[in-house]
Amino acid sequence: MLATMERIDLLEKAGNLAGLIKDSEPAENYRQCLYRLQQDKKSQDKIKAFADMKLRYEEVQRFGRYHPDYKEVMGQIRILKREMDLDETVAEFKKAENELQSLLDEVSVIIGRSVSKSVKVPTGNPFFASSSACGGGCGSGGGCSCSA
Repeated sequence: MLATMERIDLLEKAGNLAGLIKDSEPAENYRQCLYRLQQDKKSQDKIKAFADMKLRYEEVQRFGRYHPDYKEVMGQIRILKREMDLDETVAEFKKAENELQSLLDEVSVIIGRSVSKSVKVPTGNPFFASSSACGGGCGSGGGCSCSA
């Protein structure tokens, strides 16, 4: 019975933490930026053009330089990627997305370290890499040649 009560308490605390994250400033900023991105027709057109060209790019990559459209597709994909990345709405969204991801990474590391100092937490953020046992929190089970 004690284990069950501990689990209920843990689930309740996890729910409270999720609520705090959901109501946080980075999460609210992310939702606002996502809404603006979804409503911005020009940004959506740039994203669609890039996604369409990405499909052609993947097809060309199967054959490499020998594909007849190789040079055209390689040039176009770079142009469209740059246009998309320089779009103000897309850039704001990416910034908000990174801020929210940083918050989630911090929370993950705090929870992981509260269990044990040697727990590997996959964050993808080099800021947290130095404190991980494998030098990056890879979470790959030794796939990166760490001592997992």
